[in-house]
Amino acid sequence: MAVDQDNGQIDQPASESYEELLDDYSHFGPPPANEVLQGKILSITGKDVIVDFGYKSEGIAPIEQFQNASGEVTVHVGDVVDVMVEHGEQQEGYVVLSHTRAARLRIWDNLERAYQEQLILSGRVMGRVKGGLAVDVGLEAFMPGSQADPRPIHNLDALIGQDIPVKIIKLNRRRGNVVVSRKLAVEEEITARKTTTLDHLSEGMVVTGVVKNLTDYGAFIDLGGIDGLLHVTDMSYGRVTHPSELLHVGEEVTVKVLKFDRSKERVSLGIKQLEPDPWELVAERYPLHSRVIGRVVNVTDYGAFVELEPGIEGLIHISEMTWSRRMKHPSKVVKAGDQVEAVVLEVHAKERRISLGLKQLEPNPWTTIDTRYSVGSVVEGRVRNMTDFGAFIEIEEGIDGLVHVSDLSWTKRVKHPSEVLKKGQIVQAVILNIDSSAHRLSLGIKQLQPDAWESFFQTHQIGDTVHGRVCRLASFGAFVELAEGVEGLCHFSEVPGYSGRRGSEEPPLAVGQQLDFKIIKLSEAEKKIGLSLRAVADDDEKTRLEDYQRQAAAATTTIEEVMSLKDRNLE
Repeated sequence: MAVDQDNGQIDQPASESYEELLDDYSHFGPPPANEVLQGKILSITGKDVIVDFGYKSEGIAPIEQFQNASGEVTVHVGDVVDVMVEHGEQQEGYVVLSHTRAARLRIWDNLERAYQEQLILSGRVMGRVKGGLAVDVGLEAFMPGSQADPRPIHNLDALIGQDIPVKIIKLNRRRGNVVVSRKLAVEEEITARKTTTLDHLSEGMVVTGVVKNLTDYGAFIDLGGIDGLLHVTDMSYGRVTHPSELLHVGEEVTVKVLKFDRSKERVSLGIKQLEPDPWELVAERYPLHSRVIGRVVNVTDYGAFVELEPGIEGLIHISEMTWSRRMKHPSKVVKAGDQVEAVVLEVHAKERRISLGLKQLEPNPWTTIDTRYSVGSVVEGRVRNMTDFGAFIEIEEGIDGLVHVSDLSWTKRVKHPSEVLKKGQIVQAVILNIDSSAHRLSLGIKQLQPDAWESFFQTHQIGDTVHGRVCRLASFGAFVELAEGVEGLCHFSEVPGYSGRRGSEEPPLAVGQQLDFKIIKLSEAEKKIGLSLRAVADDDEKTRLEDYQRQAAAATTTIEEVMSLKDRNLE
């Protein structure tokens, strides 16, 4: 700068303007009050931080204002930081600065802007306070318990130490009060994520989600603001009893969108659909009559399910476990966890069914029964079961024969097999019929003894006189026991002296009477014997007449002989 000697005025260089001079000399004036300034860190000592904040002299601030809770310095030389001038204070030629006041003032400015614009802030939960939680958002804010989550949280302590998104719902700078809400921030995030997810989601997509909740029937997967249902049947081709066997809450999973209803915001998901369906080639891997090995995974009243490979199960029906019919429950043969060998009987890939058999591993005893037994042969077995119509007798493992109730006795009228047999009893029987194709064997016990009726018909004929006992009466006649199990009928019309007028007189015979009867009718096919007392009486009368006639004839002969002798004597 030069001074004009003629007029005493100062000559100003052309490159400098009046505004530049004011700006230059303003550095020598006092700093503005309560203004947040930005300064550059020049150096860091053991106690202080030297800051160039744009004035004629540098500023100084305590190093404690730049340390974290662990005592570590959080800034470096060259960093730009916020500061405020502590008026009227200087230290060793430096202007005393406050980074803490500047930071606090800057925080309040930021909080007010966030409150006005409803921005989402990040805060760290410091701890529990009465009615809620203390949250650090640059300064300590209060979050009511009801604002912790869109859903009620029973354990607020679980959030302590976490960084959470919050929105300011109340702010009072004068009192220093800030109230925040995680609930509103989460709901806003969920709404934003949900909108994005709905815009991009479609059936057939493969997406990633987080397991949100587990139930007995499946799992709910958070896809980003919208939950999808992963049903237990779509988790694996194998057997899954409960979703917890495969998934855990909070786990990230990859799923496939099976169905998507945009209007109802319903999403069905699947995991097993990400892998090839093992049933597609099941017929090739398990041909008919092949032998397979698997693990019993479930036992029911009607059979056992065997896992041949993950996702492939076959059923061994109770009827296919043993050739014997005495099987009561599959648990008598197999148990869950057993490793078994079986034969493939049927494969239905579309219905996802495989029928297996255990008994096919052993020879079928019915295929050789014709060569081992013959009709008429006597066998021995144990009474296994009894029904109203007969008794089942096991003559060997897998071979049961039926003794019909009519084949238990020749002589007794058996109403139930228990009248003759006991369960578990060892008995002999005669084979009456063999039907190997139908797995049926007919047996008889009464055939072990001669037929009383057959013997009677062989030794008697019409006209024979037999002795019998009246065993029961009917309105038309009396049944007479002629031998054990053999009865004949004597109609009352065949009783001498019976008028035949029903109700007019007492029955001519009584139970227990023992009399001689004459056989007047025999029918072996119908097992009927007709008896007559009248015929016996007639025979007696005829016999007496014949005896009388013989006696009369004999007497006449004697008189003639006497007379002849007398005549000879007279001569």
